[in-house]
Amino acid sequence: MSHSPTKRVAFVCLGCKLNFSETSTWAREFAASGYERVHERVSANLYVINTCSVTEQADKKCRQAIRHIRRMAPEAKMVVTGCYAQLKADELFAMEGVDLVVGAEKKSELFALTDALFRQGIGGCFHSPVEGMSAIFPAYSSGDRTRSFLKVQDGCDYHCTYCTVPLARGGSRNVPIAQIMEQARTLAAGGVKEVVLTGVNTGDFGKSSGESFLDLIKSLATIEEIPRWRISSIEPNLLTENILKWIAQTPSFLPHFHLPLQSGSDKILSQMQRRYTSELFAHRVAQIRTLMPHAFIGVDVIAGFPGEGGAEFEETCSFLSELSPSFLHVFPYSRRDNTPAASFPHQVSPAEKRSRVARLTQLSDRLYDSFYDQNRGRREEVLFEAKERGGMMSGFTRNYLRIERPYQKELIGEIITITLP
Repeated sequence: MSHSPTKRVAFVCLGCKLNFSETSTWAREFAASGYERVHERVSANLYVINTCSVTEQADKKCRQAIRHIRRMAPEAKMVVTGCYAQLKADELFAMEGVDLVVGAEKKSELFALTDALFRQGIGGCFHSPVEGMSAIFPAYSSGDRTRSFLKVQDGCDYHCTYCTVPLARGGSRNVPIAQIMEQARTLAAGGVKEVVLTGVNTGDFGKSSGESFLDLIKSLATIEEIPRWRISSIEPNLLTENILKWIAQTPSFLPHFHLPLQSGSDKILSQMQRRYTSELFAHRVAQIRTLMPHAFIGVDVIAGFPGEGGAEFEETCSFLSELSPSFLHVFPYSRRDNTPAASFPHQVSPAEKRSRVARLTQLSDRLYDSFYDQNRGRREEVLFEAKERGGMMSGFTRNYLRIERPYQKELIGEIITITLP
């Protein structure tokens, strides 16, 4: 008679694709040491929660996850890591059910610390300030032959007035190109068709290795077994003309850009301590469109930053309408401890922030519909993913349009040329 393994681990991943790549890397490490990975909704005897802390809502989701696991599996061991764990380690360690908190500097040791907890009951709070942090935890996601997220950089030196990321992840640093190439070749050998380069400030790659982001992408493009590469969020001041020209003439690097704007008002950008003006941002978008007319351009925008009055908000709406990106990622400003903006005067009310988010979301819907209309009738390559919902499968074009069609198993993981309906 068979019995269930006693080393059953479940992972809860909250937040960004960087967290996803790290969580996947830990999962491989646990599996290699005899742990069975189960879904987070299945009862396990060990849970690892990788947290986000970009907003108060992100913190709330983490606390809810801890309480839910405590109710579902009261005897299980629980480990918390990630940005919230770095910023509020003592607070989390004091929560009922939490046995181990692992800060940013100890991420590479998470498996060893967790295994000691599981085997010997040795828990604790392993946390230290991020000042002078030099270690980087290399990571990539696996298990999906369609797409992988490859971590190339961590930390940030920018210190925008609203952001806790430098406090949670430390200064900008990166994995050397040679090591990234090894990981990429592993992904290629596994049949991965598309890789997304991820980081906190991806375009700042090279700070700790004397290399550059352009060096990195040129090297990765030599791996012919991976036909599609995407770049995650990249600062507009770091997306240089040389990078854009190279991407435009390199078929494996896709015409898909995710640019953080945050505000269309130069007054607000200055108060945020962003490193560009609205003029530079518009110029960068114009360069993309000149070189890659059908490129997808997603834009981050924050609604309700302190001091954003009606005039500044209207300035942002007008700027975005005229700029006409493909999509907006809209976030309400979230007041975060230990950031300068938390004490700025003229904080915007929650109701007003909700109203502004709703208006920007409506604008985003119109922009996406317009972008899709511009692409109708074009021939495009689609990589279909191994997900079936209601008899349908979906995939993304090179320029990140989501396409649905009836499920065909033989097309999963294949790149198919279609005419966009």
